[in-house]
Amino acid sequence: MLDKSKMLALFGLALLMGNRTWTSRPAAPEFDQQMVAGALRWRAIGPFRGGRTKAITGVPGAPNVFYIGAVNGGVWKTTDFGRTWLPTFDDQPTGSIGAIAVAPSDPNIVYAGSGEGLARPDLSVGDGIYKSIDAGKTWTHLGLRDGQQIPYIIVDPNNANRLFVAVLGHPYGPNDERGVYRSTDGGRSFQKVLSKDENTGASDLEFDPRNPEIVYACLWEQRQGPWLFC
Repeated sequence: MLDKSKMLALFGLALLMGNRTWTSRPAAPEFDQQMVAGALRWRAIGPFRGGRTKAITGVPGAPNVFYIGAVNGGVWKTTDFGRTWLPTFDDQPTGSIGAIAVAPSDPNIVYAGSGEGLARPDLSVGDGIYKSIDAGKTWTHLGLRDGQQIPYIIVDPNNANRLFVAVLGHPYGPNDERGVYRSTDGGRSFQKVLSKDENTGASDLEFDPRNPEIVYACLWEQRQGPWLFC
């Protein structure tokens, strides 16, 4: 026969095992991804006076911060998920923005390319590329002034001073500045690294996500005659 202390110990062990059985985590319920996606709805968040918008970028590690570039409304910034927007480019001589990029390694560095780069009858051209080193508070003109249309900019994820710029060029005539440009000094100087002729510009750029030494570029032979649009 078990003494009283042994009986209490066995009773405690049985109670503990019972608790483990009853408090084990239930299997995760299955959910229908299509049902969840179908419940999502788009809504306008502004800025409602920004105009037609072509460029947008977020900031790595800051899901509340976004920049957009309007084709004739400058650069706008939000720090509260789009509830409010601040125009940051009003002091610059152009309001046409075709590209905007935040340096992944330094969120204070933002590059903006002017000129929308869209084949439209009412397009707006710009005067080159700009840079901010204080998260959009102030801007400095870097160059590529005669490119008129800059539709894309990419920044090396490991080096904020290494960037590539797609220059589409004059919409209505030949332009020697068309092509892809690279800077390794934060935009103080640019080198043309890809071009075809005065009628063919660059429209898109991407890094290989595994290796920023590999760059993909799209060239577009695009000219418009003013008489084509009525």
